[in-house]
Amino acid sequence: MHDIHINNSFTDALPQDPITENYTRQVTGAAYSLAQPLVFKNAQVIHVSELAQELGFTDDEVQSLAFKNIVTGQEFPDGVAPYAMAYAGHQFGNWAGQLGDGRAINLFEMLQHDQRWALQLKGAGPTPYSRSGDGLAVLRSSIREHLCSEAMHHLGIPTTRSLSLSLSGNQVLRDMLYDGNAAHEKGAIVCRVAPSFIRFGNFEWAAAQGNPEYLKQLTDYTIKTFYSHITTTGKEAYLQFFKEVTARTLDTIIHWQRVGFVHGVMNTDNMSILGLTIDYGPYGWLEPYDHGWTPNTTDRQNKRYRYGAQPEIVYGTYYNWQMHCMN
Repeated sequence: MHDIHINNSFTDALPQDPITENYTRQVTGAAYSLAQPLVFKNAQVIHVSELAQELGFTDDEVQSLAFKNIVTGQEFPDGVAPYAMAYAGHQFGNWAGQLGDGRAINLFEMLQHDQRWALQLKGAGPTPYSRSGDGLAVLRSSIREHLCSEAMHHLGIPTTRSLSLSLSGNQVLRDMLYDGNAAHEKGAIVCRVAPSFIRFGNFEWAAAQGNPEYLKQLTDYTIKTFYSHITTTGKEAYLQFFKEVTARTLDTIIHWQRVGFVHGVMNTDNMSILGLTIDYGPYGWLEPYDHGWTPNTTDRQNKRYRYGAQPEIVYGTYYNWQMHCMN
């Protein structure tokens, strides 16, 4: 395996949860909590995207045990301490309080050709933010996320990426049709990749706790690391940051509208601070044109996140974010 240039800016800059045990709880005053992936003795990589080459992995490395162990959470480079991010959010217009990475575990950040990439596993086990969930994922939804992430990228739409899709080797109990008939399905792990997985909800969480010091830390870190062209300071810098996040996100929504993509769950915890498409849950594309269509079966009655409402919802998302964080 080539020498991976680890550069963990998020964990280096922001406060860690002092409790290191991985159990479900309310977390205060921290940006993240440590969370070790489960052991999957029979894990198997079933597809690797071309993103591997962009990250500097050779064909031989992709076929190696070391690569499999990284993308299934079994082994990491020296100095890596996997973690789950803390964030909150508005869900379907209502304040939901603490949410966080319930089934996503961040591995590390790496630098490749002056580009920062954060690697994250979805479906590798529970975290302190899992609530009543098991932190696992099934193959059918993991295939959808793996394929759609890369399809959106090649359609020219800002998005998180997917490096690999793996079978965990475990069975996962899920009620696919939400009708009370749960059944076991093949478990899977997606290795997601993005410059950062910070969401609107990270900022809302800091503000909701009445922690202006941490809110400032998070905002300053985000500007310095991902909006470094902002050279003003103080209030002007924060206003410019807000305007640029707005512009990036609106650009992404315009791309969604042009291809008929419907996200399905535009809650503030599912909105990237970098304007990326993130969290591929009940997404879909229009077939016949339908202004009121949503792929989300839990949203069929109110259709809050229907295709035609996506630009309007973004406005409301900004309003919630602004009310929590910018005043």
